[in-house]
Amino acid sequence: MADIIVIGGGHAGVEAALACARLQKDTILYSMHIDMIASMPCNPSIGGPAKGIVVREIDALGGEMGKAADATALQFKMLNTTKGPGVQCLRVQSDKIEYRKYMQNTVLHQPHLEVREMCVEKVIAENGKIKGVLQADGHIEECKALIMTTGTFMSSNILVGHTSTPSGPEDEPTTYNLSQSLRDLGIRTFRLKTGTPARILTESIDFSKTEKQPGTDDFICFSNLTKKIRPFEKQALCYLTYTTPETHKIIRDNLQESAMYSGLVKGVGPRYCPSIEDKLVRFADKERHQIFLEPESESLDTTYIQGFSTSMPHNVQEKMLRSLPGLENCVIKKYAYAIEYDAIDPLQCKPTLENKLVENLYTAGQINGTSGYEEAAAQGLMAGINAVLKLDHKEPFILSRDEAYIGVMIDDLVTKGTKEPYRLLTSRAEYRLLLRHDNADLRLTPYGHEIGLISNERYQEFMDKEEMIKECMQALEEVKFTPKSEINRHLNALGYETLKEGVRGNVLLKRPKITMKDIQPYLNKEFSNEIMQQVEIEIKYEGYINKAKRDASHLRQMDAMKLPENFDYSNIQHLSLEARQKLNEVQPMTMGQASRISGVNPADIAVLAVYLEQHK
Repeated sequence: MADIIVIGGGHAGVEAALACARLQKDTILYSMHIDMIASMPCNPSIGGPAKGIVVREIDALGGEMGKAADATALQFKMLNTTKGPGVQCLRVQSDKIEYRKYMQNTVLHQPHLEVREMCVEKVIAENGKIKGVLQADGHIEECKALIMTTGTFMSSNILVGHTSTPSGPEDEPTTYNLSQSLRDLGIRTFRLKTGTPARILTESIDFSKTEKQPGTDDFICFSNLTKKIRPFEKQALCYLTYTTPETHKIIRDNLQESAMYSGLVKGVGPRYCPSIEDKLVRFADKERHQIFLEPESESLDTTYIQGFSTSMPHNVQEKMLRSLPGLENCVIKKYAYAIEYDAIDPLQCKPTLENKLVENLYTAGQINGTSGYEEAAAQGLMAGINAVLKLDHKEPFILSRDEAYIGVMIDDLVTKGTKEPYRLLTSRAEYRLLLRHDNADLRLTPYGHEIGLISNERYQEFMDKEEMIKECMQALEEVKFTPKSEINRHLNALGYETLKEGVRGNVLLKRPKITMKDIQPYLNKEFSNEIMQQVEIEIKYEGYINKAKRDASHLRQMDAMKLPENFDYSNIQHLSLEARQKLNEVQPMTMGQASRISGVNPADIAVLAVYLEQHK
């Protein structure tokens, strides 16, 4: 008997399996094709708005995605650098072949982890508790806990034009029995849809008609363990082009040929990553749309057409693509398609990602209604950690909304649910100034070490960094600039008057346009760029950060108020009818979670608080 079984070798499955095995649990990872483990069936990139910070959080907790992304990146680019630190994030253009190889090598050489190239037909539970799985060969493999990370492979159909073909991504097989076995256990499923653009022969593109999109010339990375990245001069270029009036006419003339508008699609598609035909319908006033041309791998001759996903027939796709500047003579290597699949209602999950109906059954990734490699990997890591903690009879690991984007995502899923593929956005986080790219390790590395996924050596490096930040803060407190200080020349050049009285370094740093690099020469010690960036943000945004912390403390107080498990809210007088229904459905673990349920208003929370106080 295995301790833990993981079904699915995508980004969620890899992180879940590695976490379980590294925490000394005998783990089996099922994948239909070993050489497709950690594949990128859609965009060949890691990170981006909010998602890039999630990858940093995964790394800080001891996950693998950040290291893999750094090691196999074709280009590193810091986004939103002209905006505040709360929305700045890293995105890398990945070599999809090398990324896959890196992860497969890691998984196949991980102690305590067995990889089986096998399809799972059925989830087996007895008396409301996981017992094991039925393999395609008829063998029953028992386990103590099961983590399902099936991605888009449950009852999936590929949709192109008026044609629906039973298939998973990348022409892999799909499975119908698995989602049916979940429904047999009382778990609700629903249909979702996503899509992917065409891939074009790179040499058939005229890049002279497009705009170059270089990366960022700086040492930036996801993992704190990364010491070396691809040099900037050797990084790949991406390119930008736009749709044209001709593109729009072709799409509008053939709208009913699209699987989405022909009535073939039953599932709900992603709001924040729509198909190109959906963009034209929803944003009819837009004269053009951005289309990014992104390399897929150094070992492939293909370019990914970002922002141009569609389910149009192949002949229409050809016309659409050749209407784009630079693609007039393009050769299509792989046509775009939409895919429809089964997901479970995430309201049936606890904040640990354990299912409420079946004990020791965990789900992570697109099966929970999310979209994106990063969202999946984060859930896989959290499901793996919590499955191990449950088997070891330890307290669960739940991140709050002010601690991590991972906490925001999981709380959104299990509290509010979703009817469409969920995507993380910076706007979903109330405390995004606390959840920054630069401080992910400061927020989460202690948790990773306590859990056992961060080594003592790495934790010592983390504590050394914390000490350096304190030293830098102290140095700024101690240095004092006077009307006679040389720094006045620099202040005058920036448009400031000469100092009229003494000013400490930490006060001077709060002025616009003054940076740590300006003050560094006057300090008693040199500090790294990483330390200086951290300190500069903390000092310049001190007032905003402190306000966010004060606001978050109220959330902490609410989340500290535990609610009873499996409680019947129907009999609490003065609760609104909707609140009773929603509270019974979600079964929140804390008062804070109850307050975030759609349909539960402040008056209901007040009634609930009085009731709990009276019935302690």
